[in-house]
Amino acid sequence: MDNGEQLVIISGMSGAGKTVAMQAFEDLGYFCIDNMPPSLMNKFWELVQESGKIKKVAVVIDLRSKAFYGEIKQMTTDISDLSQSDMAQIVFLDADDETLVSRYKETRRSHPLARNGRVVDGIKDERKLLAPLKQAAQLVINTTQLTPRKLREEIFHSFESGENQTFHIELMSFGFKYGLPIDADIVMDVRFLPNPYYLPELKNQTGLDQPVYDYVMQQPETEQFYQQFLSLLTTTVPGYKREGKTNLTIAIGCTGGQHRSVALTERIGNALGETYPVHISHRDIAKRKETN
Repeated sequence: MDNGEQLVIISGMSGAGKTVAMQAFEDLGYFCIDNMPPSLMNKFWELVQESGKIKKVAVVIDLRSKAFYGEIKQMTTDISDLSQSDMAQIVFLDADDETLVSRYKETRRSHPLARNGRVVDGIKDERKLLAPLKQAAQLVINTTQLTPRKLREEIFHSFESGENQTFHIELMSFGFKYGLPIDADIVMDVRFLPNPYYLPELKNQTGLDQPVYDYVMQQPETEQFYQQFLSLLTTTVPGYKREGKTNLTIAIGCTGGQHRSVALTERIGNALGETYPVHISHRDIAKRKETN
């Protein structure tokens, strides 16, 4: 798909994973709408294009809306016309009947076409109604053997671009005296390193200032720690990504969050930034006037 407006129509069998798919598109930065009435699709898409503010849209259309039954043929034609301009794509989620029945039993929800009958009969009717849409789909994903995490990976693989990486690292420095970051996945304590605060010429500077940065990095224990911690991260971060995590927060703390942790956060962030999208922040650096 191009770099302009992109429309993804998510549809498929009830119980095949459309909710998980929509969440994956949200993580990819798409503006998502669930259970869109088919009759509103063209008008909605026209408004999106006119606004120029939204570039990527994912819309879930399925049989929860009874109006869908009579509109599916026309909608398939309309979407096919959009597809010719490479702006729209249909993603159809499917699974075998046995798996769908099992999922409905687990959730104890009723099938939209089997409110007063057997689930298996509703599934058969749904397959007939959705056959034209499945045939028009550019991407069909069978979720019979897929866990939610694997389905997310399938969608990321198909729609994630170099400019839209879902996995990124938040790297922050902080001061233990102000409390632990509640959203951190990994916390590292660097209070064992010599503290520049006790040097008068460095006390009122931060790890962003070259003299403080150089002082911290020139300590023998700093280099040893840096190499080992970076090695640990390069080993573990790919595992977090494989497990479907989209945001990994790494927090490095010293006493006040202005000197040692800031310098090391900058260095480690720059190193990880060669492989992953990294955002660096320093939570407590503005509190430098307080006792360290």
